[in-house]
This record gives sequence, C-alpha cells and structure tokens, in this order.
Amino acid sequence: MTLRGKLGFIGGGRMGEALIQGILRTEIITAADIMVTDPVSSRREYLAKTYRVNSFDSGEDDHVWSGCSTVILAVKPQIMEEVLKDARDRINDSHLLISIAAGIKTSLIDANLTRCNCRIIRVMPNTPAFVLEAASALCHGPRATREDMETALAIFNSIGRAIILDEKYFDAVTGLSGSGPAYVFTCIEPLIDAGLKVGLNRSDAELLVMQTVLGSVKLAMASNEHPAQLRAMVTSPGGTTIAGLHELEAAGFSGIIMDAVEAATERSKELGK
Repeated sequence: MTLRGKLGFIGGGRMGEALIQGILRTEIITAADIMVTDPVSSRREYLAKTYRVNSFDSGEDDHVWSGCSTVILAVKPQIMEEVLKDARDRINDSHLLISIAAGIKTSLIDANLTRCNCRIIRVMPNTPAFVLEAASALCHGPRATREDMETALAIFNSIGRAIILDEKYFDAVTGLSGSGPAYVFTCIEPLIDAGLKVGLNRSDAELLVMQTVLGSVKLAMASNEHPAQLRAMVTSPGGTTIAGLHELEAAGFSGIIMDAVEAATERSKELGK
C-alpha cells in the first residue's frame, strides 16, 4: 500500500524514528513526504541527516498541520492535552490523527478538539519497534473510516505486526504486549546467570540464551502447533527438560506470569481514570 499525501509527526523520539525507519524501508511513502517536529535541535538535525525527512522546531508545527493529511501524535502522554490545545485552531476536518500516547483514550483527544470533526485512531505499539519487530494494537476512534484503518495498519505493519481491537481491550494490551518485553527480559537475565552458575562464561551463556529465545519464538510463529505441543517435543520421559519444568511448576511460574499481566492491566486501568 502507498500512503496518499504527506505524513506528519508531532514528536521525533525513538518510537517516531522507528516508524520513520519502517515506513521508508517498506517504501509506502518517500522521505520527502515526511515532516517531523521536535523541540530538540540535535534531534531534528539527526533525523534530517539520517533519514532525509523534513524536520522543524515544535514551534513551527504549522508546516505539519497545513501540509499533512495524516499526522502521528508521538508525544508523551502527559503533554498530549497541551499539544492538542496549541494545535486546536490548525487541526481541521481533513486530518487523520494517529495517537501512540500510552493511556490516552480517543475520547480524550476528541474532547480537546471540539471545533473540528477530524478522524482519530489510537495505537499501542511496544519497544521492539526499535528493531522493527513491534506488536501493535490499533483501535477505531471517532469518525475513522475503513480506509483510515488500512492506512494505520500499513504504517504499523512496517515496524512489525499489527492487529485491530476494540478500545476496551487496550488496558489488556498494555498489560500483555506493552509491558511484555520487560517480562521477556526478566526471563532472559536469570537464564544467562544460570549459565554462569553451571559453569559457562558470560559471553557463551549470552549467545546461547539469546539464540535459544530467538529460535524458539521463530519456531512458535512458523509452526501450527500449540506451544504446549512444542514444549512436549523437547520433553523426554525422565530427561533433563522435565526435571527443569518440574522446578518451574513447583515455583508457580505459569501463575506468576499470569499474575504479572493481570497486575499491569489493572494498573493501566487505574492510570486511565
């Protein structure tokens, strides 16, 4: 899919950069058709030099609002209302706004733009976007059309894989895939330490763990088998794997993971009130 018109970014941080990188990699729009605003001059210079996009100071966001039909709001949640207030008179009915601000509901964005009927989409990507392997959830906001959703899917599929969900599930998305990388890293770290404990040096343990995690994920994604069946393939009667799995079950590993996701989901609900 090729995006129509120019694409704007309010905010040129790491997630915005990841999106620019993915978009240019998949060639759904050219660098000349991307406009980015950021308050930090060194950041603007870096984006312009590295990706050949048009970069402007945050005080010059008129270029984005007047020149772009689709604008990605890549700002911190705590300044979203301020950004919308400042841009309120420049946002019009022709704009498609795509927000990636965590915890900011589409209804809040809409409530701050009472003078126009622009279309709104909310997206929850995660940090693997930095290596173009994000898991992103998109939801249909006020007035967003099917074509708008297809545009957003094209953008976020450029940095990984994206799905469409109802906004009522976004707290669950936050608890699962939003916080999920932290759970994975928390598993990786003790696996490496365990390698040290059983006699491996750190570099060898790190390589073996990272490749094992990477390979296991690729196998799970490529296979039609349930994860339980893939686990059974590694587990021989009376063997080493079942001995290790027994210890995990005795410690309540599965329940701990489920509790972590549930706790993060509930915290997301609290922060959203």
